[in-house]
Amino acid sequence: MKSDRPAPTVRTYLTVRELAAQLQIKADTVRDLIRRGELRAVNVARNPNGRPRWRIPPEAVAEFEATRAPKPAEPRRKRRRRSDGVLDLIR
Repeated sequence: MKSDRPAPTVRTYLTVRELAAQLQIKADTVRDLIRRGELRAVNVARNPNGRPRWRIPPEAVAEFEATRAPKPAEPRRKRRRRSDGVLDLIR
C-alpha cells in the first residue's frame, strides 16, 4: 500500500570544515563568523555546555553570501565646475 504523503525532506547541513573548504577560508574563520552571529549555525553536540559541534544549514550559507556580496555602484553624478570668479566675455 502506497502512502499519499510526500517523502520527508532531508536537509544536508555542512560541517565547519566543509564550509571552510567550500569558501576557501580557515575553519577558525568560520567558527569566528558563527560566534559573532554573522553566520547562522546549529550546535548538535550532546552536551550544549561542552564543546560545540556546529552544522550550517544551506539557507544560512546563502544568507551569508547575500550579505557579503558587493552592492551595485551608484551612478556618478557630474560635478559642476566651480567658477574662479572670472567672467568670460564673448565677442
